[in-house]
Amino acid sequence: MKEIERAAQIAGAWAAVSPTTRAEVITGVADALDAAGLSLIEIADAETRLGTARLTGELARTTFQLRLLAARSGAYYDVRIDRADPSWPPGPRPELRRYRTAVGPVLVFAASNFPFAFSVAGGDTASAWVAGCPVVVKAHPGHPELSRRAAAIIGEALGPWGDIFGLVEGEAVGVEALRHPAIAAAAFTGSVAGGLALARIAAERPVPIPFHGELGSVNPVIVLPGAARSEELAAGYAGSLTLGNGQFCTNPGLVFVPSGSPFVELVAERLRGIPAAPFLNDRIAAGFDAGAERLTGIPGMREVVAGPGPRLLEIDLADFVPEAAEECFGPLGVVVRYSRLSDVLPVLSALPGQLTTTVHALPEESSEVEALRPVLADRSGRILWGGWPTGVAVTAAMQHGGPFPATTSPASTSVGTAAVERFLRPVSYQDWPSHLLPEPLRDENPWDVPQHFS
Repeated sequence: MKEIERAAQIAGAWAAVSPTTRAEVITGVADALDAAGLSLIEIADAETRLGTARLTGELARTTFQLRLLAARSGAYYDVRIDRADPSWPPGPRPELRRYRTAVGPVLVFAASNFPFAFSVAGGDTASAWVAGCPVVVKAHPGHPELSRRAAAIIGEALGPWGDIFGLVEGEAVGVEALRHPAIAAAAFTGSVAGGLALARIAAERPVPIPFHGELGSVNPVIVLPGAARSEELAAGYAGSLTLGNGQFCTNPGLVFVPSGSPFVELVAERLRGIPAAPFLNDRIAAGFDAGAERLTGIPGMREVVAGPGPRLLEIDLADFVPEAAEECFGPLGVVVRYSRLSDVLPVLSALPGQLTTTVHALPEESSEVEALRPVLADRSGRILWGGWPTGVAVTAAMQHGGPFPATTSPASTSVGTAAVERFLRPVSYQDWPSHLLPEPLRDENPWDVPQHFS
C-alpha cells in the first residue's frame, strides 16, 4: 500500500526532526484548514447534516487542538537522566538516560459523528504527528468528499513533509492497512462491534500492535433526592441527551433518580417540545430504531416519550437488567427509579466501563456521595460533579477514555495533551557518550527540552 510505504520511509526523519520544526509544520496545517473553513464546512454540512453552527465550532476546536499539541511538542520526550553513582544501593548505578520516542506509522480510523475533530485532521492525527509519527487515515464513508478535500489541503500545507500523511478509503482497505507490517499503532472511534473486530486483527498480527479504540458508553448520571426536583436539572439533562441528536459518545443515556421525584415528568415535557432531527446517515437511524425497540421490550420498561424524535424510557431499579445499560446511539434516555441510594451501588459496580459518570447533589448531600466516588472512579475515566458530560475540553487534565468496553486501552485518552502519549515508547541509553545520543538526551540539549536529573 503506497501510502503506508511512504509513511514508513519518512518515519525516521519525522521522528528525528526538532520540536520547533514539527510545531511549525503542524501549525501550518491548522492555518490552511482555517483558511479553507467556509468551503470545508459547506461540504461537511451537505454530507452529515450537522448544521453550519455546530460544524464551525468543531472546525475551530480541531485547529485549536493542532496548535495546542504542537506548541508542547518538546515536553513529550519526558527525559530522565540518572548520573552514574558508584555508591547507589544495592550496587553501583550506571549512567542511564531515558526518553520517549515515536512508535512509527499510525493508522487512524476516522469517526462518523465528528467529521473534523475525530476525522482526517482530528485528535488522533494531531497526537500522532506531535509524537513524531506519520499518519495514514482510513476515511469514514459518512463524509468522503470532506475527507478528500481536507486531505488535499493537508497535503499542500505539509509541503516537503507530505508523506507524513496519507488517506485510504474502503472497509477492506482499512483492514488491509491494519495488517500491514509497517503500521506500528492504530486509533479508532466508533461502535463496539467494529472496534472489537479491528482490535482482534491488531492483536492477532504476527507482530501485535497497540489498538487505541473508543467504543461506546451510556455515561450514567446519579441524581440524589435533593437535586432531583430541580427544573434546571431536567432542562440540562434534556439538552445534553439531545445535543447533536444524541450522536455523541458522551450523551448521558442512563440516569438514576429517586422514586417519587418529578424528574421524569419535567424531562418528558421538554423532550416532547424537541422535534425530530436528521441522523448522520441511514445506517445510524436504523440502528437507533432497532436499539429503541430492544430497550422498550425489556420487561418492566415503560415508554414515557415515544418517537419520532427524542425518546425517554423508565424502569424501576428492581427490574433493572444489564441489557438496559447497552448504548443506543441517538437521543434516547433510560431513567432508573431507586428508593435507596445504597441499592444503586451494586448496580453501578456491575456496569461495563464508561467514558464518564456524573453526580448531581446538593452540598448538604456530600456525605451521602462518599460511597459513590470510588465506585464511579472504578467504572469510568471522567467523573463529573454537576454539569453534563457532553462538553469535552481540549486541555491537559482531560481524560477521554475509560475501562473496557468504553475503550480498549483504559490507560490512555483520545482528547487533550496526554493523547500524544499513546504513540510514544520509552528507550533508555546506558553509558553512551553524550555526542552520540539523540538530541533530547545530550548534555548540550540542543533542542532545549526539559530534562529531569537524579
